[in-house]
Amino acid sequence: MTDSLVTLAYLVAASLFILGLKKLGSPRTARAGNRQAAAGMLVGVVAALVETQILNPVELIAGLAVGGLIGVWLARRTPLTEMPELVAVFNGFGGAASALVAGAEALRLLTPETVWAGEIGIYPGRMVTEAGDVAGQATSTFGVVPGLIVAASVLIGTVTLSGSFVAVAKLRGRGPGAFPGIRLVSIVVGLATLAMIAAAGLAGAVYPAVGWFAVVLGALGVLSLVLGVLLVAPIGGADMPVVVALLNAYSGLAAAATGFVLGNYALIVSGALVGASGLILTRIMCEAMNRSLGNVLLGGFGATASASGGSGDTEDRQVRSTTPDDAAVMMAYAQKVVVVPGYGLAVAQAQHEARELADLLQKEGVEVSFAIHPVAGRMPGHMNVLLAEANVPYDQLVEMDDINPEFGQTDVVLVVGANDVVNPGARDDPGSPIYGMPVLNVDDAQQVIVMKRSMSTGYAGIQNPLFFKDNTAMLFGDAKASLKAIVGELKTLQAA
Repeated sequence: MTDSLVTLAYLVAASLFILGLKKLGSPRTARAGNRQAAAGMLVGVVAALVETQILNPVELIAGLAVGGLIGVWLARRTPLTEMPELVAVFNGFGGAASALVAGAEALRLLTPETVWAGEIGIYPGRMVTEAGDVAGQATSTFGVVPGLIVAASVLIGTVTLSGSFVAVAKLRGRGPGAFPGIRLVSIVVGLATLAMIAAAGLAGAVYPAVGWFAVVLGALGVLSLVLGVLLVAPIGGADMPVVVALLNAYSGLAAAATGFVLGNYALIVSGALVGASGLILTRIMCEAMNRSLGNVLLGGFGATASASGGSGDTEDRQVRSTTPDDAAVMMAYAQKVVVVPGYGLAVAQAQHEARELADLLQKEGVEVSFAIHPVAGRMPGHMNVLLAEANVPYDQLVEMDDINPEFGQTDVVLVVGANDVVNPGARDDPGSPIYGMPVLNVDDAQQVIVMKRSMSTGYAGIQNPLFFKDNTAMLFGDAKASLKAIVGELKTLQAA
């Protein structure tokens, strides 16, 4: 009866995972989908603990309460500007958990047990081949394939752990970079890692192998941690959103491998879903940046601020500045305004002011929409989440492919903290490092107002020719303060 209920619970959990993932595809249903997937995970965790009888009810409830409180605390204290870092940290923790659980289960199955006569037989994950007359140690076999699966879980999990924390450092503008000979070192470490995986497969099939298997897993874990750092360190900051999505897929694959080790269907399903969706998201983001995954992992795009087309030529070029009052008048008399949000909007926490600006303009009959680039911000959907928090209607959020043809009929484009995603050099300059990357064609509009703190380069480390065009005016300062000033002027104009 208990086995049937556990199996049913796993089926319910898997169904909730799938339904939740489907709803995450739309901003309108994403919150409900997130709640459904979380409920599915709760069902799966409880079912697994009941099946294995690891904890009593008191310990189970206490563990769920402590973990839930930590999760709520992290979610509430983390600002939306640091949400990509939080996602990367969760990826790392997920990979570490998968590696530890798979390794611990393998060592448990390989550890000799005290048995009584007559207990020879096949048990989950092992086969007892001898038994003492009174009490003795039972021998067991683990197998090459299970050993390789455990090694895969440890490899992927620990690479995800170290790679994710390097990604967090790079998202914050710090972290290690490439050094001379890094690729040669990576190849050597990679070959040593493959050797440890092969050793794990052999150790899993030889008894008594628990000591040797523990040594092999430990060495594999250390090598994988180093490999994760070496893989992510040379990748430029502009590619970190792609890396975070890829590491998310890695964490899912590690969980699926651990599910095979444990024989846990819910873990296999959830890991496979995360792995597949993460890989699909990675592919979509690479297409949005017109880059192959291999180019991202090996190209080091955006690694330095002195890349071609950097800021070194700004002294010989002039920009046109504007004021919040002039910007307000320009938008008040426009028929169509498009707001382009970027990471600067998130940093300034100015999403509520942007929504208020849109509301005021719409009251005057101005058509307002928000242009969303697929990789704006530091992670996919960053701008959607930011604007949803400010209750911007979903129908005002327009994706890049749909909004680009409309810029030619737009009177004013207000760029708030975006840089690389509106760089026309990606479209017009074959010598630009981001040439070929699809961008928002804001320079096609009649007038462009760009809000920035300074003329510093964007995340890709290259200068933006948009800032020097005749139809562009720069509004320097904090985005939140500038938007407040524009909103104040619009209210004055409306009252007059």
